[in-house]
Amino acid sequence: MTLDQLNYVILIAETGSITEAARRLFLTQPSLSAAVHELENELGISIFHRTNHGVTVTPDGEKFLGYARQVAEQVNLIREQYLGETPSRHQFCVSTQHYSFAVKAFSELLRQYGGAEYDFRIRETKTWEILDDVAQYRSAVGVLYLNSFNETVLRKVMRERGLEFHLLFTAKPHIFISTASPLAEKQAIRLEDLEPYPRLSYEQGEHNAFYYSEEILSTRHSPKDIMVSDRATLFNLLIGLDGYTICSGVINKDLNGENIIARPLEVDDEMRIGYIIPKRTAPGHYATLYIRLLEQYARESGGTA
Repeated sequence: MTLDQLNYVILIAETGSITEAARRLFLTQPSLSAAVHELENELGISIFHRTNHGVTVTPDGEKFLGYARQVAEQVNLIREQYLGETPSRHQFCVSTQHYSFAVKAFSELLRQYGGAEYDFRIRETKTWEILDDVAQYRSAVGVLYLNSFNETVLRKVMRERGLEFHLLFTAKPHIFISTASPLAEKQAIRLEDLEPYPRLSYEQGEHNAFYYSEEILSTRHSPKDIMVSDRATLFNLLIGLDGYTICSGVINKDLNGENIIARPLEVDDEMRIGYIIPKRTAPGHYATLYIRLLEQYARESGGTA
């Protein structure tokens, strides 16, 4: 196995085409295919499915690419630090539930460490996809919560997928509402206060079991339910319909504006918000920096560690 072979498979995965990767590498297509076949034979796995329309990454290939990207990242950093080479195009991906502090940490990571060129990605996405992204090494870090209702199920999935959970902070349940909502006059909210208003939740796709819900108390009946897929739509509906969503209460006004506020919800529950990483590998350079920023903003959020 060589570093060139690792870079070859990384580029093929990015382009989805051996022909296009060969063009960018100034190699012939047969020589690049031979190098990949040699690597696959050495590893005893198939990294790619070949089709008439290009290539797709196999499950074994996804796992291998996670390792390959970490190795390539570390080699590039060594070359920059000790050999004075021009900084390369840095890459990093995180998958998260819809938390403004996770976005703030991501933006600060880019501001401080992004460099002249980068390919950084943040996916605010469904709970199952966060678990799958990190397990398949598509994302280096995932951010989600556990509580007494979902913990048994999610920890079982984490064990099966080779993931570990690290607590950032514990938050008491709150609701997000608009400053114009009638509920904004209250300093604390009871469950019965919510009955007249639409409940907004993030849809979870095919893995729509209550255990994967991003909101606690998801099994509680609500006469008015609205499912959304993104934070901007949810916030617009909070304002337009006097809706609410149950959340951690952690909000960043710089990112979310002045029109959304949090009010404590009077229920006996808590949200343990943390990050997940693979058990088998140490976090890479940018994952380590991102985790430090998450920990910093978690402390600033006022939650308890």
